[in-house]
Amino acid sequence: MRYVVDSPRDTARPDPTASLVGREQDLDRVRELLGRRSDGTLLLSGEPGVGKSAVLDALAGAAARDGVRVLRAAGAEFEADVAYAALNQILLPLHGVLDRLAAPGRDALGVALGFGAGAAPGRLVVCNAALALLRSAAEDGPVLLVVDDLPWVDRASAAVFGFLARRLSGLPVRFLAASRTGVGSFFDGNGLPSYELPALDREAAARLVDLRFPDLAQPVRRRLLEDAQGNPLALLELPGALRADQRRAREVLPAVLPLGERLRSLFATRVRSLPAATRTLLLLAALDDTGDLGVLSAAARATDRDADLGDLDAAEVDGLVRVEDSPRRLVFRHPLIKSAVVGEATSRARRAAHRALAGVLADKPERRAWHLGEATLEPDEEVALLLERTARRIQDRGDAVAAIAALTRAADLSPLDTDRARRLAEAAYVGAEAIGALSSASALLEDARRADPRHGASLRSATAAVQLVLNSDGDLATAHRLLVGAIEEGDHGFDAEDPALVDALHFLLLLCNYGAREELWVPYYAAVARLRPAPPPLLLVAARTWGDPAHADAATLRELDGIVAGAADETDPARIVRVGTAALYPDRLAGVREAAWRLVRQGRDGGAVRRHIGALLHLCLEDYHRGKWDSVLELSEEGLTQCAESGYTVCTWFFQYTKGLVTASRGDTGTAHALAEAMINWAAPRGIREAAHCALHVHALADIADGDFDAAFGRVTAISPAGEFPPYVAHASWVFFELVESAVRTGRREAAVAHVRALREETGIGGLSPRLGLLADAAEALVTSDDAEAARLFAGAPAAADAERWPFTVARVRLAQGERLRRSRALSDCKAPLTAALKTFEHLGSTAWAERARKELRAAGRVVPHGEGGTGAALTAQEREIAELAATGLTNKQIAERLFISHRTVGAHLYQIYPKLGIASRVALRDALRRLDP
Repeated sequence: MRYVVDSPRDTARPDPTASLVGREQDLDRVRELLGRRSDGTLLLSGEPGVGKSAVLDALAGAAARDGVRVLRAAGAEFEADVAYAALNQILLPLHGVLDRLAAPGRDALGVALGFGAGAAPGRLVVCNAALALLRSAAEDGPVLLVVDDLPWVDRASAAVFGFLARRLSGLPVRFLAASRTGVGSFFDGNGLPSYELPALDREAAARLVDLRFPDLAQPVRRRLLEDAQGNPLALLELPGALRADQRRAREVLPAVLPLGERLRSLFATRVRSLPAATRTLLLLAALDDTGDLGVLSAAARATDRDADLGDLDAAEVDGLVRVEDSPRRLVFRHPLIKSAVVGEATSRARRAAHRALAGVLADKPERRAWHLGEATLEPDEEVALLLERTARRIQDRGDAVAAIAALTRAADLSPLDTDRARRLAEAAYVGAEAIGALSSASALLEDARRADPRHGASLRSATAAVQLVLNSDGDLATAHRLLVGAIEEGDHGFDAEDPALVDALHFLLLLCNYGAREELWVPYYAAVARLRPAPPPLLLVAARTWGDPAHADAATLRELDGIVAGAADETDPARIVRVGTAALYPDRLAGVREAAWRLVRQGRDGGAVRRHIGALLHLCLEDYHRGKWDSVLELSEEGLTQCAESGYTVCTWFFQYTKGLVTASRGDTGTAHALAEAMINWAAPRGIREAAHCALHVHALADIADGDFDAAFGRVTAISPAGEFPPYVAHASWVFFELVESAVRTGRREAAVAHVRALREETGIGGLSPRLGLLADAAEALVTSDDAEAARLFAGAPAAADAERWPFTVARVRLAQGERLRRSRALSDCKAPLTAALKTFEHLGSTAWAERARKELRAAGRVVPHGEGGTGAALTAQEREIAELAATGLTNKQIAERLFISHRTVGAHLYQIYPKLGIASRVALRDALRRLDP
């Protein structure tokens, strides 16, 4: 005979227990306990919602699959007074076997189950008849009895079940029943074996949430895991009680998560049965959420002078709360009990509790303001002002979502329309500027306009509106005009201490850079010049080093170095990103690296999305120059995901650019050109020339990788014409070497010479950073006709300070040096730089440049084995598994589902796999893997 408890699994057929996340060990344990006991009985217990029914379903399904006859019953509250109701459920399928019983037992059981008429049979007669019926049914094969919700089983059935559970020894019958922990029933389980089903562990709970709610924002996911504490029903139902913006972390979560109907029915029953005084104390404790007994006692006396903490005894005895000794505080046994307490309270009771708590928290201004906000119904400027000040403090800590909630509540409580409009506009600005809540920002702006039509031109309103324009189909010229108008017409008096004005000017700086046209900068400099008492240094420095880096002077760079040095201790997320932006073109991003990583970690934990995106861009660019290209691709994918999920579509091109740099540099030119085209198609109609310039940079690198120097020359001269470095075309400082190299390689020597002359005489690019100085020397070496001078320039370039921080740049210069030496017939001298370049290119996976270096070495007479492709690095086990799945044609999403990882992680791994295998795309994976295993 085979039972669910000990039968081998049929691997060719689906296992109904396999869909239970995190219950593998519990299922095995229940099977083991049932299988090894001679009496064949097991009672399963557990907290409400822990998944007892799901485990019973899984075990019953597995038993049925193995040929076991499964008989089931479930207690029901509405049938608790109906005698033998549950017994009827479980034995009804055996109606056809009743005829096998002797007449007394058959008749008694027939009457008890409602199959026949007659006098009520004795309880013991029914019990024995039921046992005989099961013994007879087991002659046809093993039987499993499954009873769920024992506390609701009627008294008569419970007695029979108790009788059967103790008399199955030696029979091919098993009895498995489930009951809620700590809840009494008519079933007498004393002495029977039991197993308490635990909550899911953290890993399993996270896996369940990720499978059912893959798009849940990380801070919401984390809060859900904390409050559910491994309760599967809570994990599955709590998200459904949240609004869409709450699930995306664009709206603050309530202090106590609301329960769905099923959870409320499980947890609220015990709360309702408590005395009123106890419920009041629990409500105060749930809304305070610190467990501080002093606060609880004082707040309780504020609601009722006769209140006493002794009223908590009923809740303690019932196991809903406990008092911890060190530190002495009240703790709810489960966070969902708090939700049930708050959910069962009337709105009037909740307001009274908030008011009492506010009265005893005078020394905690933020908590006091929040409680007052929840307690107040009518407009109240004092409360509104407290909430507004609290919002600013919260925002300074980087919690934009909570700041928006406080500002919105402050607006609701504002007696004057002008104050209401101002606070709504501030909330809209924070939503658009920090978290990407663009749709709600638009609604807030509309509410502000209705409250005070004259407020539409305020700086906060205008800046939020510009964000909406940029992230929709609007163009840069419109956004620029809106913001300039608000700055010039505002009543701020050009106060340099006005945060709204400074923020607006930083945003105008961004628009000017995006536009890359000199005329856009005129109103910016005019506004900055009017600031009193003096403009903030960062506004001036960033305009030169980011807006027009080619013409930044030494004094500006020294000032930038001082600003960057202070970034390590900076806590303002906006300033960290702004400093990084100013440091971008002069290659000072290393100085803000740690601060940028702080922002990324905060962003992953639910911090400001736009700052997260800005910090990711800076890390991508720094890592590209440092040769950490796998990291660039991984962070770029993270950035693209953030842009898509947050609505910051205007930032998408950032990460298309960084991905394009890596793919072009590695020789995956098809991907690089496609990324660049996507950037241009988006940027051109919007007038965002900086994005177009970055796209042309990617195109040019890909052209050079393909050996098409003529096309590359056309791309870079569209950014910066030969011999010119137009003002406020920032990217001209990053493509001059490509222009000179492609001009030389296509016979445009005059253009190359003119550009080097302009580089030396009209710009300070060579002094911006060692990397750019290295490239400036190499560009001059390319155009000089004096071999000795060229050798001097090349010889000094790779030795420049910190040059090894930029391996791809150094390798390109060494390649150019080796090419020049070979063409001048210095064959012995060219081999060292070419060999060094080849080694670096191979390490980076830069296949096209590596092949150029090999060709030069062979032309110089050195035997160089043709690379078999790849970096020579072995694939990790996970990389090999991903590569094999991708080679079968599965998409990234399908691979992610099989391996229980994110599709972004799959993409990042593939970008690491390609250079290791010496290929450029997944179409070549199959052949590459065959080469690994011939």
